[in-house]
Amino acid sequence: MLYIVFLTGVCNLRCKYCGGTIPEEVMPHEIKYDIYELKRFISKDSDAVVAFYGGEPLLRVNKMVQMMDVLPANRFVVQTNGLFLNNIPDSYLNRLDSILVSIDGVREVTNHYRGNGVYEMVLDRVQKIRPKYGGDLIARMAVSEESDIYRDVRHLLSLPFDHVHWQLNVVWAPDDSWTDFNAWVDNSYNPGISKLAEWWIEEIKSGRIWGIVPFLGVVKRMLFNETGLPCGSGRDAFAITTDGRVLACPIGGEFEWNNLGNIWDNEPEDFRNAVDVDEPCKSCDIYPICGGRCLFANKERFWGDEGFAKICSTVRHLVNEMREASKVILDLIDEGMYSKDDFKYPPFNNTTEIIP
Repeated sequence: MLYIVFLTGVCNLRCKYCGGTIPEEVMPHEIKYDIYELKRFISKDSDAVVAFYGGEPLLRVNKMVQMMDVLPANRFVVQTNGLFLNNIPDSYLNRLDSILVSIDGVREVTNHYRGNGVYEMVLDRVQKIRPKYGGDLIARMAVSEESDIYRDVRHLLSLPFDHVHWQLNVVWAPDDSWTDFNAWVDNSYNPGISKLAEWWIEEIKSGRIWGIVPFLGVVKRMLFNETGLPCGSGRDAFAITTDGRVLACPIGGEFEWNNLGNIWDNEPEDFRNAVDVDEPCKSCDIYPICGGRCLFANKERFWGDEGFAKICSTVRHLVNEMREASKVILDLIDEGMYSKDDFKYPPFNNTTEIIP
């Protein structure tokens, strides 16, 4: 299972689409349990992956290092805003199988949403660790109205990242990140996905598989017949809050359906397949590939039914593009240019949710 461990609720940024630090009434800002109590809980799982999360987890890099020395995990991951990457001790850096760094695309877009100078600082830290880090370095985008998906993904692929992943800013109630979501989807995002997919498949024909996570992840689900919610929330991925609660999904710790138990009274297997998505997802024709996209959005529907359907239209467009891409890929596999395993990404649940 994947365990997303909150190191703190505190964040040093206040991005336009996020809000920054988690309110203390939702979760204490600092860890209240003994690390060895978490060790006891996770030790019941022989195939544990631990991902460090926040807030900004690298504000508590010493706590992360301590946990890496104690917790019996097979793999470690961190999701970070990137500003403190250079604070990770070298001896621990390559014990991280994946590092997800928040950066939204070109300089202007990143700084617009995340704060002036953030792009420059993130890129500086990434360039400093890249020569030393041999794991999977992932650019993690939040995509909003200023984003141009084709331009911004191509830009990030030109930087020292192995993969680029994105999530649409469509979880919380619409805010000033959007003036016309529908027009942006129809005139920018969906056409950009098509353009990006066309470029990606031409590159594959030429012998290079670029690390575009939603493309690879959807193709993987098609090639290997994977099903269920891709992020694993409520199935085999759970979050551990700073006060030891176990959540199905790391966002929304205040919601009753999301609180499943705790690390003292439960064992990991108590939570497997504990929460699933509701209709209309399960009756949808692309459900076997999409899996419901997002557990939290499915449960809460902050965008209403109409907004929910419009978001789903972006997923359908992506799936249709990858269906066409997979036909080409299967032909290339048959010709011996690639094997199916060349498209087996992610190799484990590294917290890239696959479906934007």
